Amino acid sequence: MFYAYVIRSSFDGSYYKGHCENLDERLDQHNSGMTKSIKNKGSFEIVYYEIFETRPEAISREKYFKTGAGRRYLKSKILR
Repeated sequence: MFYAYVIRSSFDGSYYKGHCENLDERLDQHNSGMTKSIKNKGSFEIVYYEIFETRPEAISREKYFKTGAGRRYLKSKILR
């Protein structure tokens, strides 16, 4: 299984969108500073995720999350 996910930084409240095969392992990588682009953003928590059968589906959903429509969709899901 593959995941498209959104995590939130405890440092500044910013969101990061991504995809992976193992959600727990990927969160550990973010929190241990292994992701260079966001390693100085503090710890992260998962705020939303979706499960997919294939990697291309997860990548497609991640790309959608990064669009204006995707951000509006996530806002409606995360701020409930």
